[in-house]
Amino acid sequence: MSDTIKVSPIEAIKGELAVPGDKSISHRVAILAGLSDGPCRVENFLPSEDCVNTLRAMGQLGVRYEVERGTEDAPLDLIIHGCKGALRAPTVELDCGNSGTGMRLLAGVLAAQKFDSVLTGDDSLSSRPMGRIMKPLEEMGAKLDARGAKPGCAPLHITGGELESIIYEMPMASAQVKSAVLLAGLFAPDKTTVIQPATTRDHSERLLNAFGVTVMTEGNTISLYGQQRIRSCDVVVPGDISSAAFWIVAAACRPGSKLLITNVGLNPTRTGLINVLIRMGAHIKDVVLHDDGGEPRGNIEVVGQELHGVEILPEEIPNLIDEVPILAVAGALAKGKMTIRNAEELRVKETDRIETTVTNLREMGVEVEEFEDGMIIQGGASLKGAALKSFGDHRIAMAFAMAGLLAESGTTTIEDTGCVNTSYPGFADHLKDIRKR
Repeated sequence: MSDTIKVSPIEAIKGELAVPGDKSISHRVAILAGLSDGPCRVENFLPSEDCVNTLRAMGQLGVRYEVERGTEDAPLDLIIHGCKGALRAPTVELDCGNSGTGMRLLAGVLAAQKFDSVLTGDDSLSSRPMGRIMKPLEEMGAKLDARGAKPGCAPLHITGGELESIIYEMPMASAQVKSAVLLAGLFAPDKTTVIQPATTRDHSERLLNAFGVTVMTEGNTISLYGQQRIRSCDVVVPGDISSAAFWIVAAACRPGSKLLITNVGLNPTRTGLINVLIRMGAHIKDVVLHDDGGEPRGNIEVVGQELHGVEILPEEIPNLIDEVPILAVAGALAKGKMTIRNAEELRVKETDRIETTVTNLREMGVEVEEFEDGMIIQGGASLKGAALKSFGDHRIAMAFAMAGLLAESGTTTIEDTGCVNTSYPGFADHLKDIRKR
């Protein structure tokens, strides 16, 4: 994909679309299948740079895999041969690229291994906080040394070993921290418990169950016993609803639109975007058709109409964190105002997503008030095409490509869009296809 996307306004979003595999699930499947006790067939793996980096890291830890469909650099269907938890010491540093998920989850596994390892990443990843996983993993007995230019940041040197089970009360709602502790807990002798302040994505719990690991959930307390057998299984990865979110919002905002998105994940901890849009007056229908590996997937139908602004509730933020930039675009087009607060976590994503979202909205003529933990958007804006930056953030790039489609006039140019490949390879092609319909 070129490093620049140019978008001109479109009258309506119509047709049918299938987005690539779910990013969160693909990371977790690469790790759990690699740790399992036999061969696992994985269909619809996300062939993005982030997920391929996690898969390669597992390969560098001794896990064999074969690509059945796609290529080595962009696998779609593959067989992963589980190593029965017997990973080997890597001979190189493990490069996680841009992926905080990959780094944090791999750290949980590596904390329990009887060898040293180093996790590295690109400049963006090397500026994101790792202290949030270092603390619980060190409490379990691992030694972690963040050697980045910024305190508490990658490269992350891990000296693993025998771990102890812990009860860990998370200071922030983070599926990545929860998952890192649970993965480390697989290797500990007793019961490991994580208490989260708010509900977060539960892909790890669902997939652990699919791989034969008993996970106990009671409210926001999640526990598992270590030393359980990780049984091989086959997994079909659903389409990524965070990728579908861009098209869902674009269609919902534009009267006259009618869009069907097929084979997309409908996990209840990921559909907060749909709930917010329906509160805004959107006409959206979703139907679960399959439930492979405990992950519901099906179709979403969107019919466009005029929306009104709403307040996004504090308890909704953890499961909307990736969708805030595109929801902000919806807020700009809706009647009234949209309030997004309690979203400090956006400041430590691939970019400071509060700042970058606000900057680009203002460039397109939107009135926005910025806060440390969010923003208030004055809706009813007539978006104007503008020259924008992605700031190297895939979700900012795609959110404002949609804003360009929904603008009243002018061409929107977004620079530095190669980053989109970290989560949505093929996005530019889908953008062209939608414009032809």
